[in-house]
Amino acid sequence: MITVRVPAKVNVQLGVGGLRADGFHDLANVFFAVALGDEVTASDSSEGITLSCSGPDADAVPLDDSNLAARAARLLAAHHGLADPGVHLHIAKAIPVAGGMAGGSADGAAALVACDALWKLETPFETLLELAAELGSDVPFALLGGVALGRGRGEILEPLAVEGTFHWVFAVADGGLSTPAVFRECDRLRDEAGTGSADTDVPTPDADPALLAALADGDAVALAAALTNDLQLAALSLRPALAATLRAGTEAGALGALVSGSGPTCAFLAKDADGAAAVAAALRASGTCRTAHATYGPVPGAAVA
Repeated sequence: MITVRVPAKVNVQLGVGGLRADGFHDLANVFFAVALGDEVTASDSSEGITLSCSGPDADAVPLDDSNLAARAARLLAAHHGLADPGVHLHIAKAIPVAGGMAGGSADGAAALVACDALWKLETPFETLLELAAELGSDVPFALLGGVALGRGRGEILEPLAVEGTFHWVFAVADGGLSTPAVFRECDRLRDEAGTGSADTDVPTPDADPALLAALADGDAVALAAALTNDLQLAALSLRPALAATLRAGTEAGALGALVSGSGPTCAFLAKDADGAAAVAAALRASGTCRTAHATYGPVPGAAVA
């Protein structure tokens, strides 16, 4: 039995380019791994690849081949020529489901690491990253952890220098948001504004030098000022109530706030651990979210517990 812990992510910068001919968008995506995370436990099974799940919103997690953890196990087995892989994967959820924190991608990354250890395959890390990129744009970062700039669809990663620890609060909304739906709404809003939504209309995004400097300096105030998410307007358009959540956290003393990824989870950067605890308590009392978690980062990627 092998248990792997894997972190959630927040995008401290999510720059979204125009819609490409292949249906994707070029991204400048600064991933930041936080201590809020899932655990995936792999154990021997004679019944092929099976899944179970526990924790918040476990009933919203698919337990079939559409789950990235199952797909990861199958992909790893195929890569090594295992004709009849057997594994039971239990997912202990803490990352919000469809919450913009890459919970499904994290589980896929954790399953790669867990199955590799259980089956004693000793797959090189670079190969695991390549397999992760086949599974989805956010899966490689869940393996890598820390802080990294993602280019392309987000799967081409460049680790970034970070000083110290940053303290975060995540406000969990009721229900999720579909990432493809949020990207479509982003395109629609750009067309509605008259700027156009194609990659010929929107400049290719790049990392913000001020944000990179704030990370390298460990400056929470400067990082808060540089937080950006090009999908935030689209998430707010689809879920207007998120504006009240962002306002509640800011009024409670957060240095900065933004929708995490495609939402609907909202992320708040705090001055320190005490500040994060106070913001989380205020958000839970505000009635604008289901719950709120204080945590910290950066932390490493998926690893055997």
